[in-house]
Amino acid sequence: MLIELFTRTGRMVISVLENIGQVLILSGQTVYHIRQLNSTLLLRQMAHLGADSLPIVLLTMLFTGMVMTVQTAHEFVKYGAQSSVGGLVAVAMGRELSPVLTGVVFAGRVGAAITAEIGSMKVTEQIDALRVMAVNPVAYLVVPRLIACMIMVPLLVVFADVIGTIGSYMLATTYAGITSFTFLNSIKVFAVPHDIIGGLVKAMVFGAIVAIVGCHKGLTTAAGAEGVGRATTGSVVLSIVLIFVSNYFLSVGLYR
Repeated sequence: MLIELFTRTGRMVISVLENIGQVLILSGQTVYHIRQLNSTLLLRQMAHLGADSLPIVLLTMLFTGMVMTVQTAHEFVKYGAQSSVGGLVAVAMGRELSPVLTGVVFAGRVGAAITAEIGSMKVTEQIDALRVMAVNPVAYLVVPRLIACMIMVPLLVVFADVIGTIGSYMLATTYAGITSFTFLNSIKVFAVPHDIIGGLVKAMVFGAIVAIVGCHKGLTTAAGAEGVGRATTGSVVLSIVLIFVSNYFLSVGLYR
């Protein structure tokens, strides 16, 4: 029984290290082939991966801002701190909520789409056909998706910051009775550009994580349609976990 435990543990460790190595190799190959970026493919991926994700991001962040105000506004008013509500929401949105929730939504929608698309190409041997035609799969499939994600996630976060603050403003002025001047002035007092810039840096990293993990899972898909399903699920789960883990280290580095 002990030998079996060590065997399973060893296999798990080897599998994890193998996956880490494959991701690092893919990342290096992607950076190397960036010079071969096709602008047409990039624009197509930006529209497909980024613009199509805007409605769900806006809906998510609108209600997130409203919920934050519902949970905090009356308590702040009770203790005479209503002049801090707008600043609190703006800072929380800029630093944490907008980049993290946008990254999670992006991982669920875009990460799954990338993995399913590339995984389907893998099991139907379309990637082998690209190699036969002297087309590098990394330059053709991975590079446009990586650059598109790193561009579009920060743009989505900008919209998320705005719509989340608008949702909070509507609830603060109608539900908690806070004046417009008090709410907006608190944003000017408490929020600084670094709060927003730091969130955009996080968003760029989250976009890269979603793209690389999705492409890696797609390129290593096996076992037909069933394998595509497993790869898609694994891509979403791993992307979300890495987003939360990297968020901690980015927060420590950017805001300590």
